[in-house]
Amino acid sequence: MIRRALRILTTVLLSAIVLAGVAWALLALWLDGPDSKMLAGTLAVALLLVCILLVALVRPLLRGLVAALLPIVAVAVWWGSIAPSNTRDWTPEVAHAARITFEGSRVTIHNVRNFKYRSESDYEQHWETRSYNLDRIRAVDLFLSFWGPTHIAHTIVSWEFDDGQPLAISIETRKEKGESYSALRGFFRQYELYYVVADERDLIGLRTNYRGEQVYLYRMQVPPSQARAMLVDYLNEINRLADHPRWYNALTQNCTTTIREHALKAGGEGRLDWRLLATGHVDQLLYERRLIRTDLPLASLRAQSNITEKAKAADESPDFSARIRQGLPNSDGW
Repeated sequence: MIRRALRILTTVLLSAIVLAGVAWALLALWLDGPDSKMLAGTLAVALLLVCILLVALVRPLLRGLVAALLPIVAVAVWWGSIAPSNTRDWTPEVAHAARITFEGSRVTIHNVRNFKYRSESDYEQHWETRSYNLDRIRAVDLFLSFWGPTHIAHTIVSWEFDDGQPLAISIETRKEKGESYSALRGFFRQYELYYVVADERDLIGLRTNYRGEQVYLYRMQVPPSQARAMLVDYLNEINRLADHPRWYNALTQNCTTTIREHALKAGGEGRLDWRLLATGHVDQLLYERRLIRTDLPLASLRAQSNITEKAKAADESPDFSARIRQGLPNSDGW
C-alpha cells in the first residue's frame, strides 16, 4: 500500500515537472530559437510530439516520463549556450556602456547619460564623463517608480555626495532598435543586462515628466562606508559587463534582485522575501528591516516620499536633485 502510494505520488510529481518543462521548452524555442518563426514553430511542435510519444509508448509510465525529460534537457543545454553580446544595434538611450577608472578614492565614469527630453521618444543625446570622490559619499537613496501596477515598481539607487550632484544607477534591459520590453520575454534570453549610469534629472525626470509615472524617494539608513562599498561593487560590475555581457532575467537578474546582490556584498541584509519580486512593496520590506526611517507610520512616510509633483516642477532645473528632496523625511540615524 505504501509503495503504491509512493509510486502514485512520484508519478504525479514527475508529470507536473514534465508538463512545466515542456511548456518552458516550447517558449524557449519560440522566443529564443531561430529567427524564422516557421522553423521555430516547427521545432516546438516536433518537441511536443516527441514528448507525447515517449510518454505514450514507453512503459512503465514512470520510465516514459523520465524519457520525456531528455528532449527538454537537450533544449536546456542549447538554451544555456546562447551567448549575450555588447555589439547589437542598440536603441540610443542604451547605446553606450559606462566604463569606470579608479584612482584611489576618485572614480571617473565615462558615458554618464544626461539626455535632455522633449518627450519620451524625442531627446537630445548627451553622454558625459564625470568624476566623483568616494570619500565624499554622504547617503544612498532608493527610488520606486510606478508605471501602472501597484504591486510592481522599478527600483533605482542613487548616491549623494557632499561636494557635487548625486549619481543615479538604474538596472534595466538593453534593448535593440525596434525592440520593446515584454514581461514574458524577460524570463528568456531576449535582453542583455544594462546599468544606466545617469544624472538624476535624466532618470527620474524622464519617468515623472514624460512617462507619467509616480516616483517615491527613500533615504536608506546605512552608514556612508556601506553606501560606498555598495557603489564600488556596482562600478566594478559595470566594468565587468563592458567586457563580459550578461543576460537580464525578470526573475533572477532584474532591477531589484540585482540590487540585493550588491547590497549583500556590501554587508547588507540577506534574507529572501517575496517583496523582492513584488517590488511595489519593497518600501514595506525596508521599513520592517529598519532600513528607512520608522518613527513615522509607513503610510505617512510614503505620502511624504512621493516626489512626483516636485520632479515635474523642477523639470530642467540645474538644481533638480535638491528640489525633489525639499521637505523629505531625512534618515533618523543608523
